[in-house]
Amino acid sequence: MRQGVLNGYRASVVFWLMVLLVFGVIATDHAFSPTPAVAADDLGAEEAADADEAAAMQESYLGWFYRALGLKYVVVFLAISFTLVAFFVMNLLVSRRDNICPLHLVEGFEGHLNEKRYQEAYELAKADESLLGQVLASGLAKLSTGYDNALASMQETGQEESLKLDQRLSVLALIGTVAPMFGLLGTVDGMVASFQVIARSSTTPKPSELAQGISMALVTTLIGLWLAIPAILAFNLLKNRQTKLLMESGIISENLMKRFQGVSSGPKP
Repeated sequence: MRQGVLNGYRASVVFWLMVLLVFGVIATDHAFSPTPAVAADDLGAEEAADADEAAAMQESYLGWFYRALGLKYVVVFLAISFTLVAFFVMNLLVSRRDNICPLHLVEGFEGHLNEKRYQEAYELAKADESLLGQVLASGLAKLSTGYDNALASMQETGQEESLKLDQRLSVLALIGTVAPMFGLLGTVDGMVASFQVIARSSTTPKPSELAQGISMALVTTLIGLWLAIPAILAFNLLKNRQTKLLMESGIISENLMKRFQGVSSGPKP
C-alpha cells in the first residue's frame, strides 16, 4: 500500500511537470512568433526608423527576458522552477492529516484497545501507512517486553518518519537558498560583460552595447528572487503544518499507550 501512495505522488509530480512544460512551450511560441515586417521601400528613412523602434517595443516581455538571461541561465532557472513545483506538490500531499495523524485510525485503535482486542489494534495500525500508524504498531510490537521499551520504540519510529519528512521538505529550503545565489552569479556575470564592452571600446560605448550585460545582471537577480520567495514561504508554511501534526501524533500515541504504563509486560499483539 505504501508503494501505491508513492506511485500516486510520482504521478501527481509528473502531471504538474507536464502542465508546466505545455504552458512553457505555448508561451515560448507566442513570445517568439514573428511580427509583420514593415516595407522600407514604402516609407521614408525617418518613417523606417520609427517602424523599427515600434517593432522593438512590440517584443514580448517573455522574449526580452529570454534574451537578457541567455540560454545557460534559462536552463538553470527552468530546472530550479520545475524542481520547486515538483517538491512543493509532493510535500503538500505528504503534509495532509491522513498521512500523518488520521483521526479514523485514532478512533478505531482506541476502540480495539477498549475492547481488549489487541491483535486487531495492532493489525489496524500496521496496515495504516500514516506516521501515527507506524508509531502505534511499533509500540504494540514491543509491549510484551515492557512499557518503557514500547515507548522507546515508538519514539525511535517517530524520529525516523519525521526525518524522512524533513529530508523531503528541506529541498524547498535549499531552493530558497540556491536561487538567489544563481541570481547573484548572473548579476556579476552581466556586470563583467558590460565592463568588457567598455574596456575593449576605444570610444565611449553606446548604451545599447551595454544593455545586454546590464539586462542580464538585473533579470537574473529578479528571477532568483521570484523563485526564492515562494520556496521560503512554502517551506515555512509546510514546516509549521508538519510540526503541528507531528506533535499531535506524539501526544495522541502516548495517551493511547498510557494505559499500559506501569505494566512490566504488556499484551502480545
